[in-house]
Amino acid sequence: MREDPYVVLASASPRRKALLVPFFPDLVVDVPLEEEDFKGNPPSELVEALAQRKVREVASRHPHALIIGADTVVVVDGEILGKPGSLGDGARMLKRLSGRWHEVVTGLALVLGDREVVSHAVTHVLFAPLTSQEIDSYLSTGEPLDKAGAYAIQGIGGLFVEEIKGSYSNVVGLPLRLLYVLMGELGLDMRSWISVKGGER
Repeated sequence: MREDPYVVLASASPRRKALLVPFFPDLVVDVPLEEEDFKGNPPSELVEALAQRKVREVASRHPHALIIGADTVVVVDGEILGKPGSLGDGARMLKRLSGRWHEVVTGLALVLGDREVVSHAVTHVLFAPLTSQEIDSYLSTGEPLDKAGAYAIQGIGGLFVEEIKGSYSNVVGLPLRLLYVLMGELGLDMRSWISVKGGER
């Protein structure tokens, strides 16, 4: 009988955990230390480097597991928007996004033993024009404060998204299709973790 490695998410993000649990019911979460800041890097290089740093740190504690790490940024006019540091910062970000297209870029890295794969996904998102009242009301919910770009497409922020081109799960924080492809490069079939025994699904 084939035994798959157990899976570890190197992230504190509840959104990433929620995306992964349907595929990996026994998912383990191991949060890496504070991430480094690779300022000056292009967005794709930045998120890949941060994702790699996360998985490499966590892999040292789980040498026999499949480690999954990701990092997401929002990019508008070449400016990288991370998580807002304050309500004022969040308001600035939402004003930048209002009525415009932006990119959501997620770096995804996997480690299994001495093997590592890394890549990134890009999704284009169109925001509706936002009034000052809408921005203030959204900020008052607290939802934007721990989200890259100051919004959550799967939450209240979804009210302001008019159109997306690319992976929806990437905007949430983890591109599932890319994960499936990268696992395949490691010789793993992501579908094999889904429990179908005893009619559980």
